[in-house]
Amino acid sequence: MSKEEQSEPAWVDSIPDERQPKAPIKIGIATGLGALLWLGPYLGVNAVLLPAKVEQIMPSNKAAVVALMASAAMIVATLANIIIGGLSDLTRSKWGRRTPWIITGSIGGCVMLVVFNMVTSVTGLVVSWCVYQIFLNAIVAPLLAIISDQVAPKHRGTISSIYAFGYVIGQYGGQIVGAQFLKSIGTGIIVMGLLTLLAGPIAALIVREPSSHAMPKKSFTWNMFVQNFIFPLHNARDFYLALFGKMFINTATSAIMAYQLYILSDYIRLNTNGQQRYVSLISTLLMITAIVMSITAGPISDKIKSRKIPVFTAALLVAIGVAMPAISNAPWTMLVYGAVAGLGMGIFFAVDQALNLEVLPNPENAAKDLGILNLANTGSQILGPIVAAGIVTAAGGSYYWIFPICSALALIGGVMVLMIKDVK
Repeated sequence: MSKEEQSEPAWVDSIPDERQPKAPIKIGIATGLGALLWLGPYLGVNAVLLPAKVEQIMPSNKAAVVALMASAAMIVATLANIIIGGLSDLTRSKWGRRTPWIITGSIGGCVMLVVFNMVTSVTGLVVSWCVYQIFLNAIVAPLLAIISDQVAPKHRGTISSIYAFGYVIGQYGGQIVGAQFLKSIGTGIIVMGLLTLLAGPIAALIVREPSSHAMPKKSFTWNMFVQNFIFPLHNARDFYLALFGKMFINTATSAIMAYQLYILSDYIRLNTNGQQRYVSLISTLLMITAIVMSITAGPISDKIKSRKIPVFTAALLVAIGVAMPAISNAPWTMLVYGAVAGLGMGIFFAVDQALNLEVLPNPENAAKDLGILNLANTGSQILGPIVAAGIVTAAGGSYYWIFPICSALALIGGVMVLMIKDVK
């Protein structure tokens, strides 16, 4: 053992309440900025620039191509979340377990968006988008695990609120920025790549993660493989209720967001200028309402010592919001959707992350298990277009049924969260 390793404190995989009297605000800032800088560019491309690029390459079959890309990316993201999360848990370096991965993911994500911008075939789009998913998920799961590693349970609502603040701005601000490049798609994709490049380094610089050399190393055995690379098998009922509850709620909103451009053109009947205006208006409404709720919901959740009730309330608001455009195809219904669903998603982003941290079966495998839970975030962004495409196809090209079906999905997700037993 080196002198460096001998001088390091004994490794702990989580921090108890008594060891952290004050909330570690810098962890919230780091993870919030990291979330903003990976999610904003991702959704700016996925929700706005990707559909626009597909329309340029294959306008006659654009919905099917978007669904194909989403299907392939979902498979890759699923594997990447689990494998990279597990490798992060096992990483031993002087920079810690998470930092090497989030920096690698940022660099690779930037490079792959540049490649994605250059390709001009459907095959090239699918392949480059899938490789991009690998690097993107090298940021996501390890970044979330920093909260589990370094934040005591009593502060997780507050820190999750700060994380959610960045997440919400990325969630909706990315689309606002993306919409500004609808007349210059290539430039927009490059800008998104450069923003992604900043995510890992900025988060790592603020956190300054301690060395993980003192963490016990694990030999490769079957039990180690099962623990670090397989879905949890024991004491995981609440874990899976949280996973699928999150998946249903997120899919409800991502289905509409992914097809927002087509909804505005083919259902609301707006021209290109109207589409650009309403993408910005809707995203602004979603962002403002979500920001307001994300700032307040986490600390309130800590104070009332409840995670499930705020998350169910969020699901109910999302269900009401996404149902609104079914009333009429007048543009105002999309604005009401933005305002009401935004309130729900703000609460959800802030409190659901704290809920997730409390249903983890084993803190030693935080990144792997958070990576699996994060499938409900990244996976629903991919699953949403598949669900929307299936609904539109089954309805003979009509977009109407997206809204009531997505409303039902949000309610189902909320009920699943209420079924969690070991978290209040």
